[in-house]
Amino acid sequence: MSTTTRSEPESVLDLFRLTGSVAVVTGAGSGLGAGFARALAEAGADIVVAGRRRASLESAAASVTELGRRCLVVPTDVTDPDQCTALADATIAAFGRLDILVNNAGVTHAAPATRERPEDFRAVIEVNLLGAYWAAQACARVMEAGSSIINVSSMLGLITSVLPQAAYAASKAGLIGLTRDLSNQWSGRKGIRVNAIAPGFVDTDMIGEMPAETLAEFLRGCPLGRTATQREIDAAVVFLAAAASSYITGSTLAVDGGTSGH
Repeated sequence: MSTTTRSEPESVLDLFRLTGSVAVVTGAGSGLGAGFARALAEAGADIVVAGRRRASLESAAASVTELGRRCLVVPTDVTDPDQCTALADATIAAFGRLDILVNNAGVTHAAPATRERPEDFRAVIEVNLLGAYWAAQACARVMEAGSSIINVSSMLGLITSVLPQAAYAASKAGLIGLTRDLSNQWSGRKGIRVNAIAPGFVDTDMIGEMPAETLAEFLRGCPLGRTATQREIDAAVVFLAAAASSYITGSTLAVDGGTSGH
């Protein structure tokens, strides 16, 4: 057992502060990703927003800078390993450090398995699983001990979907397996913690596009009986990014109203 003496913060609230840290958020142009960028900035971090659409990233960056934090916009296609390397390099060039990666970039597709086109299945895996790996790989090369990687999986990586979503479910379950393996490789040797969150349905614009019967079926299986708010998912991300979770790695935190444990 280690006998290393660790300095204790003055307040438990200090464990959740990210002052002096730099966080990269992929898929940050809208939805959950834009919310994560703002929440991490509220906790004190400077932010790098990454995604495919510069205009959306600029809007997300504005919500960060209005909090008094610095924000760098780096248009990035995470399916390209070279662009992920460029993202990590740009972060170091601008801020001199990279402490937190939130692997949020993702797409979805629903189709019966017997009719799903190979290109549609591959497109989901390319972004959700391979893209997360390329981003983690690039960032881990420049991260120092004490850094944190958070992979945004889904409750559909843990339970059966109410829609035919083989590609999405496979990608999100794969992301949980990837989380465990990268944690095993990097937590002890490099001091980089790797965890995942598995949100349920969140009250974002995407909910409005969901068939009412699909949402109703989900809510019947959710002990809390409602969707999550953005802030409830934000809190989980800040927790896993901060020193508050310094003894947690290789874990998947289900933020799904109890659905996966029901």
